[in-house]
Amino acid sequence: MKTNILGLPVKETEVIIGELNSLLSNYQVYYQNLRGIHWNIRGKRFFDLHVKFEELYNDSQLKIDMIAERVLTLGGTPLHTFEDYIKHNKLTVGKNISNDEKAVQLIVNSLSHLLTIEREILNKSAEVNDEGSNAMMSDFIAEQEKTIWMMQAWLEE
Repeated sequence: MKTNILGLPVKETEVIIGELNSLLSNYQVYYQNLRGIHWNIRGKRFFDLHVKFEELYNDSQLKIDMIAERVLTLGGTPLHTFEDYIKHNKLTVGKNISNDEKAVQLIVNSLSHLLTIEREILNKSAEVNDEGSNAMMSDFIAEQEKTIWMMQAWLEE
């Protein structure tokens, strides 16, 4: 079995790079959705949600950078065009969402889809002892599960 400079199997690592690029694309759409709801939110909960959405898009921006850098670390090239992002996107694109409940539901649904992609990467990276990708996915998953729980609690008021 041929391995790369990191000691990871080349063929399997190429698959993980593809999955990470898919995650990167979906995160870019998630990020832009968050920007949109941050800008457009209206209503009595504006102040609280405006701040929360900014917190989430700042966090997603950091994760986007981490994913792209992991792709580079593994020897790949991160996707970086809107054409690529749309081609690989599985998330609902939120447009002109100003209602608080619709905005929070969009976040919950988006995070749920991101979790699916992250778990696929987690499984594949575990199979080849890619601890770097594995640890990153574990961290993302734990944080996003908590965010989903909090957002669902908010929706139930």
